Amino acid sequence: MKSEISTRHFTQLLSATPRGARLARLLAVQQLDEWGWPPSCAASESAALVVAELASNAVTHGRVKGRGFRLTLSAEASDTLRIDVADPRGDRRPLARRTASSTDETGRGLLLVDALTARWGTEPWPPSGKVVWAEIGLPRLVLTASASAAQPSTGAAPEAAS
Repeated sequence: MKSEISTRHFTQLLSATPRGARLARLLAVQQLDEWGWPPSCAASESAALVVAELASNAVTHGRVKGRGFRLTLSAEASDTLRIDVADPRGDRRPLARRTASSTDETGRGLLLVDALTARWGTEPWPPSGKVVWAEIGLPRLVLTASASAAQPSTGAAPEAAS
C-alpha cells in the first residue's frame, strides 16, 4: 500500500553569475508549476522572490572563483516548501538588518525573505560553505495542466460534464 505522503525534490547546480541567479528563479517557478502550484499562486510568487534574493546573495556575497551555487527545492507532505541555496563561502553568513535608512541602496533583501517565509536560517555546508534555507507554507495542491500531464493515467475515461 502506498503512503499518501510524498516528497518532491529538485536540485540544480548553477553558475555564480547574475544569469545563474535569474535561472534559479525561473527554474523554481517552473518546478513549482510542474508540482501543481501555478506561477500565479501566492506561494509560487513568494518562492520566486525568495529564490531570487537568496540566489542573488549567493552570487554577490558567496562567490568563489570557479565555483557555483546549488538550488534545492523540496516539498514534503504538500504543506511546506523548503528552499536551500548553498554557496562555498561559509565565512560570510547573512545577517538580517532590522532597519535601513531611506538612503541605503542595499540591505533590505533578507527583510523581504523574513516577511515572505515562515522561517529561514543558515547551516554549514561542509567542507567550507553554507546553506541559506527558507520555508514557505504551501496551499492545498492545485492540479495545473502541466501537473496533470505528469500524473499517471488511471486508464478511466474522463467524466462528462453535466
